Amino acid sequence: MAFACTIPAVPTVQVDDDTVRITRWDFPPGAVTGWHEHGWPYFVVMITEGTLRIHDGTNVTEVPLAHGQSYRRPAGIRHDVQNGSDHPIAFVEIEVKRPEGLAG
Repeated sequence: MAFACTIPAVPTVQVDDDTVRITRWDFPPGAVTGWHEHGWPYFVVMITEGTLRIHDGTNVTEVPLAHGQSYRRPAGIRHDVQNGSDHPIAFVEIEVKRPEGLAG
């Protein structure tokens, strides 16, 4: 089950081509992405510091992250993400559709 929240996080797609999709996500305090699953492996790079609350359908994990910190996840994990901070946060998400397209 996803977080019970009516404040949506705001995605701004910056690049979407055959190789990658790059999206900036802006979250007011308490905002959520909504329940979703990525079709490709992806990276997240924090623009601001903040705490991501990640719901996997059973458990909620709080992950404090620093400005500039990054992480990666494989495709296919269903989840919902909430801003667990008392201030707005933002990150850039890079989904890799075709790793071979990154060469050259």
